[in-house]
Order: sequence, then structure tokens, then C-alpha cells
Amino acid sequence: MRSRPNIILINCDDLGYGDLGCYGSRVNRTPVIDRMASEGMRLTDFYMASPVCSPSRGAMMTGCYPPRIGFGSFDGEWVLFPGQGIGLHPDEKTIATQLRDAGYHTMLIGKWHCGDQPAFLPTRHGFDHYYGLPYSNDMGRQPGREDKRPPLPLMRDEEVIQEQPDQRSLTERYVEQAVRFIRDHRENPFFLYLAHMHVHLPHYAPERFERESINGEYGAAVECVDWSAGVLLDELKRQNLDEDTLVVFTSDNGSRGDRGGSNTPLRGKKGTTWEGGQRVPCILRWPGMIPAGQVLRDIASSMDFYPTFLRLGQAILPTDRTIDGVDMSPLLFEKGRSRRGIFYYYMKENLEAVREGRWKLHVHKEDTVMTALYDLEQDIGEQTDLARVHPDVVERLQRLLDACRKDIGDAVAGVPGENRRPAGRVAHPDTLTHYNPDHPYMLAMYDKGDAG
Repeated sequence: MRSRPNIILINCDDLGYGDLGCYGSRVNRTPVIDRMASEGMRLTDFYMASPVCSPSRGAMMTGCYPPRIGFGSFDGEWVLFPGQGIGLHPDEKTIATQLRDAGYHTMLIGKWHCGDQPAFLPTRHGFDHYYGLPYSNDMGRQPGREDKRPPLPLMRDEEVIQEQPDQRSLTERYVEQAVRFIRDHRENPFFLYLAHMHVHLPHYAPERFERESINGEYGAAVECVDWSAGVLLDELKRQNLDEDTLVVFTSDNGSRGDRGGSNTPLRGKKGTTWEGGQRVPCILRWPGMIPAGQVLRDIASSMDFYPTFLRLGQAILPTDRTIDGVDMSPLLFEKGRSRRGIFYYYMKENLEAVREGRWKLHVHKEDTVMTALYDLEQDIGEQTDLARVHPDVVERLQRLLDACRKDIGDAVAGVPGENRRPAGRVAHPDTLTHYNPDHPYMLAMYDKGDAG
């Protein structure tokens, strides 16, 4: 067994808490992912740092709450759009940057969504290679939005290699790239970040999965993700790397809660700081190291991947900046307790809630100031407000919020935050592609107008 593991991080797009069999789904068949959970550890209280994709992904790569790295919002937008002159600052040190500096081979396959200008691309942030879509799969040319988006770019490293690719083929192409990467680097430690386009709208799953699904297009997309995980696990065994590889499976935020998706039993959905917006599936599998069949109920976050992966890879944890992630490895191998007792919920630049242990306090939702307290151990669905019953808990959590405001900021309270870093910006940004009516596109216009 290697002293430093390979690390494969599988990140889905908009997959909800209730979308996997091992989290209670009865309509999506996910035998491979369910087996991953039975062979490793399933987390019940795992959070993404944002309920939408760009800030969620930036936070996961840097180990920081989105507003700390200038990713709270993007000139007022929730996420980054094609040709926007904002992205992950060149000075940020990502998981990939630190692992590559420690001798890892690194690759991102799939969705990046941390900036599409040259200075912000994955190859400028620690990835030796990149293959995928730089942003969401609904940001190409679709009916009803012909003049709003340029052709969807498929990239290899920093070059657009195809415009308007057939999305039904993309997951299979991603898996092929992943298998090739594993084979090419089986002799040395590697970090592979596979960021699926599924289950973001529009849904384009291969015909086989649509034919077999009992949950329509959504179920087909989920089951395609499950198939892809099976291919990667099979390849690890073929290459005798199974016991040398930590595989992590998660999602960038909660489901939209429609079109077949589910956050059951949680309240809320993508784009909200109710549990359904940010509490997502997370499974960790490492045969021989993580005991099989564990269920972890401690609070954990995607930001915690940063110090955890760096420790496992014997990489340097930066000391010249604040990192909000905490090392999870005592939970994985030593049956210790989580060092993450507190989690803050941001929507854009607004600090909306805090969780400490069993208690969650909401103080803001959209344009509404509120005070609502929930006991998540007894009331996972956030149905019974206990603020009047436990004023002492409310007061304690308010103090935590005040400390967070001083540190990272809160637009609602008008507090800028003392320890924030800027996002990257470039002058004269441009889109990666421009529509050309004479170009031989595979699909000049996608046939579904679904977005979101």
C-alpha cells in the first residue's frame, strides 16, 4: 500500500440528498454508489459551502467560505456566466495546486465553473490537464435563448476542441478520459476531479439509461452517474489500485426539487439555505483504511476536503491565509470527533444561518429578516421553530453570527468582513466561442430549452 493515496473526487451537479438508494431513494437505481457506501463511509450531515454551483466549487477547491475568496456573488449574479471577467484569483492555492507541488499528477474532467478567462482556467489552478465544460451545460445555444449564450465549449486544457457537443455522449467521453488518466499514472500518486454535468438541466442521458429509467430523464441521469462510478472502481481493481485510492462521491448543492429530483427528508432546495439547499450526499471509500459500513453523523463540509487531502498527500497546508476547512482524517481513521462544531450558511453575500451541533438558527431568507431555531437531530425537516422555547440557544448562536460577520462579512448587516480576499478580474473579457452560422456544428441548437 502506498504511503500517499490516489484521490478521486466525484462531484455531481444538483444531485439531491434523497436521490441515491443509500440515502433513501426508491426511484433511482444506484447499486454502485450504494455499494461504495457499504464498503466505506456514508456521511449524513455533510454540507456544501453554497447552495449554487460557482461559489460551491470555488469553496471546495480552496477550503474557504465563498465570500472569503470573493465568490459570494459575481457582479450581482449568483454564478459565473460565459465571458464574465471574474474568476478564482490567480493567487489562490487550490487542492490541485498543493497536491501537484507535492508530486501528484492532477486532472479535472467535467465542469469547472470558477471562471472561463485564460487566467482562471483549471490549468492555471494546479491541474496538469483539463477536459470538459468550463461552466453549466445550460449555457450553450438553446431554443428561446439563441442570442443570450455562445456555443457551448468542450475544452481540452486551454483549447476549445468542439462547440455544441452532443451532451448525451459527454459522460461516456468523460469516463474514457478518466480511465486513460488512471492508466497513464498508475505508477505515481494522482488526483482526479471528475465533475459531472448530471443532473443539471437540460437532462441529456444516453438512450440506454432513458430506456431503463423508472424516474424519467432525471433517473436516467442519476443512473448514468452510477454507471460511470462503476467503471472507475472496476478500473482501479484492474490496475491493482483499489487499496491505494480514496474515492469521494458528493454533489455541489441540493436538487431543484422538481423534474424527478429529491431532497427528502430535508426542507428547501437548490438556491436556499434550508437544509435541502446545502446538505448533500457524501460517501468516502478507501478499502483497508476506512472501515466498511460506517455512518458518520458529525458535521462535515466540502471545505474540509482541502486540509484532509493535503494531509493524506503530504502536501503543504498554506499558513499565509485563512482556511475554513478542518482536517477530517481523525473521523475517517481514528474514530475521533469532528473539529467542525460550527457551520455558516451564506447565500450570495448574505449570512443567513448558522449550525452548532444539533441547533440551527436562521436569521435571513431572501428579503426577510427572521429568527427561527430548529433542532436538527429531532427535526431534520426544519418544521418546528423553537426560538421562543430556547432563547439562550438563540443568543449563543447570534454571538457566533456576529463573529462570522466581523470575519467574513454580511451584506444584510452592512458588515464588510475583515478577512476577505478578492476574486480575480481581467480587463476586456470575451467568451470562449462565438456563433458562426457556417460552422459544422454537431448540434447547432440543442432541442431542450430547460435551464437552471
